[in-house]
Amino acid sequence: MLKKFLHTLLTLLYRVEVTGLEHYEQAGERILIVANHTSFLDPLLLGVFLPDDITFAINTHISEQWWLKPFLGLSRVFPMNPTYPLSLKDLIHHLQNDTKTVIFPEGRITVTGTLMKIYDGTGMVADKSGAAILPIRIDGGQYTHFSRLHKIVRLRLFPKITIKILPPTRLVVPDELKGKIRRQYSGRVLANLMTEMMLATSSYRQSIFSSLLEARQIHGGKHHVAEDLERKPLDYNNLITRTLAIGNALKQITETGEAVGVFLPNSTKTLCVILGLQLHGRVPAMLNYSTGSAGMFSACQTAKVNIVLTSRYFIEQGHLTNEADHLAQQVKLVYLEDLAAHIGAFDKVTAWLQARTADYWYSSEQHNPDSPAVILFTSGSEGVPKGVVLSHANVLANLKQLEASISFNAQDVVLNFLPMFHSFGFTVGTMLPVLNGMRVFFYPTPLHYAVIPEMAYELHATIMFGTNTFLAAYAKKAHAYDFFNMRYVVAGAEKLQETTRKLWADKFGIRVLEGYGATETTPITSVNTPMYYKAGTVGRFMPAMEYQLEPIDGIDDAGRLHVKGPNIMLGYFLADNPAVLVPPKSLYGDGWYDTGDIVNVDDEGFISIRGRSKRFAKVSGEMVSLTAVETLATNAWPDTHHAAISLPDAKKGEQVILVTTQQQATVQQLAAASQGVAAILLPKKIIIVDAIPVMATGKTNYIAVTELVRNV
Repeated sequence: MLKKFLHTLLTLLYRVEVTGLEHYEQAGERILIVANHTSFLDPLLLGVFLPDDITFAINTHISEQWWLKPFLGLSRVFPMNPTYPLSLKDLIHHLQNDTKTVIFPEGRITVTGTLMKIYDGTGMVADKSGAAILPIRIDGGQYTHFSRLHKIVRLRLFPKITIKILPPTRLVVPDELKGKIRRQYSGRVLANLMTEMMLATSSYRQSIFSSLLEARQIHGGKHHVAEDLERKPLDYNNLITRTLAIGNALKQITETGEAVGVFLPNSTKTLCVILGLQLHGRVPAMLNYSTGSAGMFSACQTAKVNIVLTSRYFIEQGHLTNEADHLAQQVKLVYLEDLAAHIGAFDKVTAWLQARTADYWYSSEQHNPDSPAVILFTSGSEGVPKGVVLSHANVLANLKQLEASISFNAQDVVLNFLPMFHSFGFTVGTMLPVLNGMRVFFYPTPLHYAVIPEMAYELHATIMFGTNTFLAAYAKKAHAYDFFNMRYVVAGAEKLQETTRKLWADKFGIRVLEGYGATETTPITSVNTPMYYKAGTVGRFMPAMEYQLEPIDGIDDAGRLHVKGPNIMLGYFLADNPAVLVPPKSLYGDGWYDTGDIVNVDDEGFISIRGRSKRFAKVSGEMVSLTAVETLATNAWPDTHHAAISLPDAKKGEQVILVTTQQQATVQQLAAASQGVAAILLPKKIIIVDAIPVMATGKTNYIAVTELVRNV
């Protein structure tokens, strides 16, 4: 009767929703139930809402809490210390008697809102007992006053709680693994399983606007979420109101499904334009204005863009008048100033009312999560630029993958200087904070090397995303205390040099987390995290990503990387067939994306980039990594910029040429600084320049470098 009473009470108070009970029935009699630990309510919730008599393996000191003891009386309790080997052995024997036992592999209630450390002992229990593993995700308990997230998230009296039961699985451990290695392997597999569970039970199958409304429900309408150089912070209510106002205005001049060009800088206004277009099924096509009017017009042709949104103030301040004039000869430019002039008092009141009632009238079911959300254009560093079409589900899945790997919270402040036309700046720099209650500050350019560290200091920024080029420049200009409040600095888009990593560690005490990805993967494919970190690698794959390594002749310990997952693009728009979607496909089948990168994946899942397939030269029949040549140059001359390219050679097939800003550099000096390195890895020729061409993101522009060499 007590269990029935508690079932009714908890359902009434927390609107508890349980899904997947059929998976519980499929699991059999010997079950190890593994659940995330959100609050002190978790044992009570599982004890009440799971059928049968459940045993709880609970941390000893928690099971002794006086107020919890009456509720634990509803089930059998197995007090244990996850760090104490004998208690784990006892638990294994207990499970072998065909019992259904719950264990919280984190061993403690989360203090971050996401998964904490997963103890290897739980994996060993699953391995030794032979029990089926039943993953269960509890969500909502972290927002109650029974959690340990006071002053971290907005706590509420009775938030909705969901219990999602996933299909059962079994731990498969190779027989040859023994002792400590076997235990560590089991723990790693279980940790991966828990991370995959967090992604599988997250709500990424919806529209971006639905996710925005969800964020407002969690963090509150008055929670400040975005700011720019105008220094007028937007809370969720204001952001949604402005999105609706501009979205309603844009709806009048565009068609459903139409690609609309966005020629705007990092700002809150640009954010509202993007969200406003998506709200009514229009697709923002983010134009890279650093490529000039010819590059932007080419992108417009590829995506069949007829209308481009821009701003007179931006064009004037950015000295882009010529580019705008040339573009206006090909497409229609619509200025935000003119659009704003047509939004009257009635429109503003309507948007205000719609924003306050959006939770009731907006239905995510009416918006296909697989419909295009944004078109980004590849940088063109390796070839002709293409339009990359990303869906709402692509963007949200990539964010949920990242959230399952790294903890973020509403106290974080993101300093985003990466342009929104770049996938790193769009998905991670913009959508991640906005949809997760973090405050984002938009800075219009990454090139102000002395100003950005000052902004980080002033804003108390805790998170920053950048490229190696930019991070190295900021570190040289910054005061040692400018990044005093920084929790995460994540590097991507280009290789993080050891000199940059060391400079940040020595000067600021910050460990830069290197990641890897591509516009086609929305963009994150892998990232180092505070929990799983290995220097010199780009981290481990995002949850729910599959990979294959295609063998490459001449390379034994690496292969060409092909990936598949929920964050893989819808497809390309190509210049020779405008606005016709070409879905991803590789030799491994439909939905697979060929990255073109040559990588090694070690036993723990960490990825090391050997280079791009196009960034290899074949010299006298041997494969030579151009990236490795650049690394040799960086080791020899760490304070200058280097780029290696290859050109045809009549005798040896190809020749490697190093372009560098190191004055008076010679091949002999490089050889002397690279003891033990085979002569074939040294460039045939070194060309010294004042500056190496780079793109707006800071990545080396290899096409321009090649042209420069040919013209020397």
